[in-house]
Amino acid sequence: MTIHPKLPTMKTKSQRRMFMLNRGATKSATDATFWMKNFPAFAFALFASFVVTSSAAEMFPFVLPWDDATPSITNISSWLEKPAGRDGFVTVKDGHLFANGKRLRIFGVNMAFGANFPTHADAEKVAARMAKFGINCVRFHHMDMLAAPDGIWAQDMRTLDPGQLDKLDYFIAELKKNGIYTDLNLHVSRTYPDRPKAEKIGNEPFDKGVDNFCAAMIALQKDYARDLLTHVNTYTKNAYIAEPAVALIEINNENALLTSWHYGSLDTIAAPYREELGALWLKWLREKYPTDEKLTAAWSEGARAAGPEALQNGNFSKGLDGWFFEKHEGATATASVDKGVLAIAVAAAAKEPWHVQFNQSPLVLSANETYAVTFRAKSDAAHKLDVNLGQAHEPWKVIASESVTLSPEWKTFTLLLKTSAADDKARLSISGLGSAAGRYEFADFSLHTAALDGNPPRTAFTHADYAGHTVAAQRDWFAFLWSLEEKYWPGMYAFIREDLQAHSLIVGTQLGWSPFPIQQKMDVIDSHAYWQHPDFHGKGWNADDWSVKNISMAGREDGGTLPGLALQRVAGKPYICTEYSHPAPNEFAAEGFPLLCAYAALQDWDGIFAFAYSHRHDDWDKRYFPSFFDIDQHPVKMATLPASIAVFMRDGQLSWQSAQGVVSISDVMDQARQSGPRIGAEQFGVNRRDAFSMLAGLKLGQSTTFARLNGGVPPPPLVQWDTEHTVATIDASRSKAVVGTMKPGSRFEFVSGGTHSYNGMPRENMVVNAVIESGETLQSWGVIQVTTMDDNGFVETKRILITATGKAANTDMKWTSDAHESVGKNWGRAPSLVEGIAARITLPVSDKKMKAWALDERGQRRDEVPMKDGVLEIGPQYRTLWYEVSAE
Repeated sequence: MTIHPKLPTMKTKSQRRMFMLNRGATKSATDATFWMKNFPAFAFALFASFVVTSSAAEMFPFVLPWDDATPSITNISSWLEKPAGRDGFVTVKDGHLFANGKRLRIFGVNMAFGANFPTHADAEKVAARMAKFGINCVRFHHMDMLAAPDGIWAQDMRTLDPGQLDKLDYFIAELKKNGIYTDLNLHVSRTYPDRPKAEKIGNEPFDKGVDNFCAAMIALQKDYARDLLTHVNTYTKNAYIAEPAVALIEINNENALLTSWHYGSLDTIAAPYREELGALWLKWLREKYPTDEKLTAAWSEGARAAGPEALQNGNFSKGLDGWFFEKHEGATATASVDKGVLAIAVAAAAKEPWHVQFNQSPLVLSANETYAVTFRAKSDAAHKLDVNLGQAHEPWKVIASESVTLSPEWKTFTLLLKTSAADDKARLSISGLGSAAGRYEFADFSLHTAALDGNPPRTAFTHADYAGHTVAAQRDWFAFLWSLEEKYWPGMYAFIREDLQAHSLIVGTQLGWSPFPIQQKMDVIDSHAYWQHPDFHGKGWNADDWSVKNISMAGREDGGTLPGLALQRVAGKPYICTEYSHPAPNEFAAEGFPLLCAYAALQDWDGIFAFAYSHRHDDWDKRYFPSFFDIDQHPVKMATLPASIAVFMRDGQLSWQSAQGVVSISDVMDQARQSGPRIGAEQFGVNRRDAFSMLAGLKLGQSTTFARLNGGVPPPPLVQWDTEHTVATIDASRSKAVVGTMKPGSRFEFVSGGTHSYNGMPRENMVVNAVIESGETLQSWGVIQVTTMDDNGFVETKRILITATGKAANTDMKWTSDAHESVGKNWGRAPSLVEGIAARITLPVSDKKMKAWALDERGQRRDEVPMKDGVLEIGPQYRTLWYEVSAE
């Protein structure tokens, strides 16, 4: 429960009234005796006079050793059953993962590139350290991009390198011994050697999308799967198809034909592949329409010529009449018109790309209508801009959008925009001009309802001209693409399961890339999410030019990444998220795993994976975090793992309600056709806010409906998402946590239910399990986790771990701006630095003689912390992130 600043949240008016009466100046001795006797923890917090005096101090070094697996309260390796796969393969039962006869919840990590191939000596230490932190699965990712030593290939990029296989085998054997399962990825980032690269120019990186239909690429995928999965591990003596420690096999990472189509990537594919796709398309049409007459009859309905001009002064002959030039939040830019050319000069990049834009309104737009926008433009360098149709009023919703890339040469752009909604006060806007300094020039704008072509096709459609065909033609094209995906994924599944005889569970690709009716044909459903993923400003991966927004997710009105993940879940199927991150250098990164684990517990997911443990094939003893994603040397991300994993694996508490979108296959296909394959329950009647408290998701049905199902009497919420104070609290029987805004003096109390009598009158109980009062921190923000580390609740426990985390940085890390959104290449050096969080914590323990210690980087006791009657004060003076409370 969350309290700001001093008053506990009560469930009923009578509770609040009783509490105020008993804390008032007229409180009687009888009242005080009652509270002391019946609610000692609450009474102590109530009557003790306390002001947090510890103040924020300078950050201090805190490095978690890369090779440490020594016993300590922070070592939860005993929670892992060893060896992994001890009693056979991971299976699916009642829509969940099971192992050794009981539910298996996975907290995994990704290894990428060379990190998949540590030396034998390093593999032993890395595996043991992972187990210490409770990690029980490793996803082997990006093995297939490079040749040795950073990839699995020999130099020919067709055969597996024996030395790399030996390292992989030994690592997997060590993981298995430590109770850690394996997730083997097949295609991730290989560019197929089906033809010379010079003949593949125009394909999406790693041949994405194309490899869902190209016969030669699919054959190469099967070759790799056969070579890897039938290989016998030298150390476990099992082929990977028969290795029970291999929990999952993933076919193709973030790769699906429908996504490549939706984002226009298929428009530019090299000629041989376009010809192959076109031949498949014409074959599909011939099977559906045996004669040209039937095809023409079907497609001609709705064909039309272009409509009248909708813009005023599109050629700028009257200067800026009818147009609006916008600058926001201090952006420096000017607009001028000369000889029919609008020139916009941007002196410096704005805070957001849309902070410089121009538009025309009001326009009257119809729903599900195709509009043609034509204009000429150029810029002094390559710049990506957005052309939008949207609302000219709050909430400024965009109802159609396409992107264009300007160059120093004049170019004519013709865009077909399909609207998702109607609006009679709409606008055409050219946005994104604030992304970089430069000069932009525009001329000859036109907007009208587009002509619709009903003629039979000669080749595959492009995304650029797709909306210019009749609705019947569009539906046929989308059904064709859908059919290719429906053939590809089950086809690869059957090859792995039936031809190769693999026993592990099979994942296709991630939701958001491929729609759920296709992916639910796999054994397990997967998704990915990132809070504030690095933004490279439309210029490709560039180590110098990027930004990561430095904002916290806790308590946000929209819930950040969490509702989106929940609303994609497919009812009746195991659900995992194999990539999740709050990327560095975000200074609020300590919140990532506490929030994700609590939310996954509330939503009853089966697995979550951090991206990533490491990308490095050696240099394990880095002692600072050198990049966006690697967590192995990130002090606050690693330090929060034991307590976070405890909530997910041990203390999960299901929601008492579910909110499911029940969707027909035709409606899913129509939604995906119009807005893309990222399908969630929110699109079919489920409120995004429902995902904060209910089991959310989707299921196929005969018709599209919305179902909210009650499951009994509601328990107190596991996670309380407080948008007013931008904080989240986690309250389980053996885990308590505060995540987010913590101003000095803020008070958080955790109240359990039940009934008691007071002066002979029955009333609801106010037993306080824990109280956290925050002191001053560097950001008025932090994460405090209080976790029992035995099988007991707080009253009877003998061991408690307190984890207190906040800001983290590297020595000499240099920000490129006051917003702290980028360091460019200046990630700094060792050692990593952290802040010490100040707080007073009241624990409702029955053993009042328990002692407390500040722990060192290995989790070993270092300095005793004064503690009396279950109350202790922590702070930066102890130079730690961890504290132990113990009766020993």
